[in-house]
Amino acid sequence: MANVVVVGAQWGDEGKGKIVDWLSERADVIARFQGGHNAGHTLVIDGKVYKLHALPSGVVRGGKLSVIGNGVVLDPWHLMNEIATVRAQGVEITPETLMIAENTPLILPFHGELDRAREEAASKGTKIGTTGRGIGPAYEDKVGRRAIRVADLADDATLEARVDRALQHHDPLRKGLGVEQIDRDALIAKLKEIAVDILPYAAPVWKVLNEKRKAGKRILFEGAQGALLDIDFGTYPFVTSSNVIAGQAATGVGIGPGSIDYVLGIVKAYTTRVGEGPFPTELLDADGNPDVDGARLGERGHEFGTTTGRQRRCGWFDAALVRQTCATSGIKGICLTKLDVLDGFETLKICVGYELDGERLDYLPTASDQQARCTPIYEEIDGWSETTEGARSWNDLPANAVKYVRRVEELIECPVALLSTSPEREDTILVTDPFAD
Repeated sequence: MANVVVVGAQWGDEGKGKIVDWLSERADVIARFQGGHNAGHTLVIDGKVYKLHALPSGVVRGGKLSVIGNGVVLDPWHLMNEIATVRAQGVEITPETLMIAENTPLILPFHGELDRAREEAASKGTKIGTTGRGIGPAYEDKVGRRAIRVADLADDATLEARVDRALQHHDPLRKGLGVEQIDRDALIAKLKEIAVDILPYAAPVWKVLNEKRKAGKRILFEGAQGALLDIDFGTYPFVTSSNVIAGQAATGVGIGPGSIDYVLGIVKAYTTRVGEGPFPTELLDADGNPDVDGARLGERGHEFGTTTGRQRRCGWFDAALVRQTCATSGIKGICLTKLDVLDGFETLKICVGYELDGERLDYLPTASDQQARCTPIYEEIDGWSETTEGARSWNDLPANAVKYVRRVEELIECPVALLSTSPEREDTILVTDPFAD
């Protein structure tokens, strides 16, 4: 009875939502272990589309326990709005089906204001491409020991003391940015009001999950973003504000690393990125706009962000980067998604390494100036004219599509466990069952 961690192995948007939903049918608990509502998952179930941002993907499956872990930063107002939206689509969400860790830090209105003010003030070339939703500042307050956590909402004296400590830091910061001071009393009143809605879901998640594990229940751990946005191992500083790699699953909910049995990496059959930062295989023309192939990938792949609607940057598959993330997350198998987007390309390219100042590298270096100077080294492979959309077995795939998948496996040094051929959950080819590891 394996416990499975699902991580994105690129810059996010790999299709994790569908795969978590597909796996959740056989899981007992689905736990979100990091990130905020700056990322989104789109699920398509029986033709109905669910767009989730803070809620774990498992909420749309009846009879499952969904958990928001302490590694998440949570906007309580956004969460309640999201719950209302999903309920309106016929999904039942109660404190019996959704738990929030008591030690989860909250995203407050001033976090978003600070996020946006900083981005506006940033000079050209230093903008991060943040969504402006306050995730970074909320994580800063967590490590700065001035966060307000879910448990603090239960006691007025504690809540007010926590707010005062936060304002001691934020008011001078806001003054320097030319932003008006925070209305302390209005903020406290707003928190007390939302506490009534949030506290029924609060629980000692670490205790509940350890008990579930000892009872032999299957736990599915779900992250947001992708490993290349990890605060330590991503393309810093153009990253998110939390650890995205699989090791965070343990600390993000409060269980030991020995409780993780299988790490499944979700990998798109090409590469995309939202926001700023290096992207070696990005397909651009001389004017810096998507070239013919880049535009084709974006249009066929419907490459627009679930949360922001921003157009994603598109490029060829980068095997060197995925090999790197397979190592840092201890990935045992990958799920290759959106293979159907490559249908009809006469020739495909795969990045197998980089050239930096005349030297060949098989990994992306850490220093940002070196990353910017890396040029991709490509291997060409024949494409296919047949369709792969909706394929549910290897026999349904064109021979060249199978060759492409096998070459990807060789280059990233990790086997394909699952293959996704459309947004529909049933259009999935199972090679290795993560839960049967």
